Amino acid sequence: MAQLVARIRGTDEVASSTLAESTRGYRIVVIIFDFQSNDGGSTPPTRSMFYLYILLLKNGNLYKGTTSDIKRRIKEHRSKKVSSTKSKQPLKLIHCEIYSLKSDAQRREKFLKTTEGRRLLRQQLKNVLKKYSILGSPGHSTGRPVE
Repeated sequence: MAQLVARIRGTDEVASSTLAESTRGYRIVVIIFDFQSNDGGSTPPTRSMFYLYILLLKNGNLYKGTTSDIKRRIKEHRSKKVSSTKSKQPLKLIHCEIYSLKSDAQRREKFLKTTEGRRLLRQQLKNVLKKYSILGSPGHSTGRPVE
């Protein structure tokens, strides 16, 4: 087995063209996965990648979703083609995880929508949420801005 390390910026065309524009100043995600190449060498086989992404919405909520084409999906959100986010513009891509299996990305999304997952996610993204004054805003127990 060989190991491949991919960085969200710089090495992946989709990531560099989509995420670099949206994530300036955010953390760099490092993805490590094992693969068995078809030719016995160190070249990874061609396969789809699946993305779990998190958007910060205008109202302070976090939108969690999965896709196999992050560039297309973010464009759909920004052009208001997604009903659950079209009235909550502008939005910011604040986090992205990459999985080699669709089921893993969907399982992670499902977990992050639970109470425990939300708590873990808020802790994990604490600094990003503070930067946008979402976490710890005075006057609201959930940390969302008071309107």
